[in-house]
Amino acid sequence: MSRLKQITEAVRDAGSLGVADLASLTGASEMTIRRDLEVLAAQGVLERYRGGARSLLLRGSEPPFALRSDENTTAKRRIAAAVAALIADGESVVLDSGTTCLEVARLLHDRRLTVMPLSLHAVNALSSSSTLTLLVPGGRPRLGELALTGPLTLASLQSLRFDTAVIGCCGLSAEHGLTAFDLEDAAVKRAAITSARRVIAAVDASKLTRTALAHVAPVSSLDAVVTDAESAEGLTAAGVAVVTA
Repeated sequence: MSRLKQITEAVRDAGSLGVADLASLTGASEMTIRRDLEVLAAQGVLERYRGGARSLLLRGSEPPFALRSDENTTAKRRIAAAVAALIADGESVVLDSGTTCLEVARLLHDRRLTVMPLSLHAVNALSSSSTLTLLVPGGRPRLGELALTGPLTLASLQSLRFDTAVIGCCGLSAEHGLTAFDLEDAAVKRAAITSARRVIAAVDASKLTRTALAHVAPVSSLDAVVTDAESAEGLTAAGVAVVTA
């Protein structure tokens, strides 16, 4: 676990913590902790006060995109490569928001595909492609995340039919299915799943032990799960094809 994530989770769980406590927890110097707190404050994760910081995140909420983008990058790139290998040239693809799906977008840049990304991060990553047909949905971008949500996004998805949906998630289990932290994001994911003939979930191992607030869909709605987890027996037993990246 990265130090910034460790600090974020510790402050969120405690509500507030002092610099000395965080230094003891992480093994870093107090000067380093102060610099880390400045970075996290700039990202809207926490609020500084003299000698410590208090969390601006609710329990059970997702850390900001900027913080997550630096986590598990090697695993996310392996997952993205495996997802891209499952997509054939000529397909139409709806691509979910999130850091793993952004890695997928980067790998699709030079492919002959039709792609509708559901985040402005991925739109930007694909906008310079000369081979790909880029469809941009309507909607309202969430601050920082830049995921597109709301009735215009849902209308865009409802009016189209895709060969493949690539879906990210905040949690996945055989018992609780696919889950998300944000209610509007969950609605967009459901619409994307409904709009596609085939559904691939791109899920790093940490998500297989987590259940978020909003239910998106049961595992039966997924055709394949691409993950770096060494074992996903529960999903396999539920009849989902698991691809290990």
